Amino acid sequence: MIGRLYAVALNTFREAIRHRIIYGIVAVAIAFNLFAIVLGAMSLHQEARIARDVGLAGVSLFGSITAIVLGVSLLYGEVQRRTIYTIISKPLERHEFVLGKYLGMACTLLVLVAVFAGAMALLLFIQDVPFSAAVTKAVALGAMEVLVVAAIAVFFSSFSSPYLSGVFSFGLFFLGRVTPEMRRITEQDDAGALGAVIDAALVAVPDLHIFAVSGHEVDGEHVSVHGEFVGWDYVVTAGGYALLVIGVLLALACAIFSRRDFA
Repeated sequence: MIGRLYAVALNTFREAIRHRIIYGIVAVAIAFNLFAIVLGAMSLHQEARIARDVGLAGVSLFGSITAIVLGVSLLYGEVQRRTIYTIISKPLERHEFVLGKYLGMACTLLVLVAVFAGAMALLLFIQDVPFSAAVTKAVALGAMEVLVVAAIAVFFSSFSSPYLSGVFSFGLFFLGRVTPEMRRITEQDDAGALGAVIDAALVAVPDLHIFAVSGHEVDGEHVSVHGEFVGWDYVVTAGGYALLVIGVLLALACAIFSRRDFA
């Protein structure tokens, strides 16, 4: 099974890095980081803050966009090109195919996150700002978020078209980022039926906010990459949550894809 997963993952990685849209996203991400130099020059001695914020925003935003693009296209592409018939006729289980696809995408996304982080490191170097431990933790959390978003996209792609999968994935990404605001609505006395709906949504929506906590409160304390940030214990706990969410989403995707009729 490991050999089959490796073969599918390697083929997916090779296919993913040939996507022209990825190179476009990388170019935009690098330009986004370089634009922070202009923003820093326009600010009043806030170059370091802008460099960190823009760099981390680029890792999260462009990494997640790439995850959705790959997640909704690579799995469905096999069905659209009808190569899925050849694949399922081989001694390869359908769940192995889905898992191999995700692993290949995950490797691609981690490489891209490393590229984005490298662009941010260059930006910080130009601004004479150190690549601190807090920034390292934030990049690690951003990589976890990207992998979760990729699992969301694969889940929807297991039963839907690329267009709808993209819409649903972007929707969950947005909702996952605003979970604190959603919780505050449910705590209001006049929330009513809306509060009940939001409570149900909070159960189903992955909490992506835990991967982007800079500038917010964690356990009642304000944390920021510009000052006191979360410890490595928080990063490890967030990683465990990411693995749990990814596991559930991939299990559902495998179950759905295994019962899908391609006739």
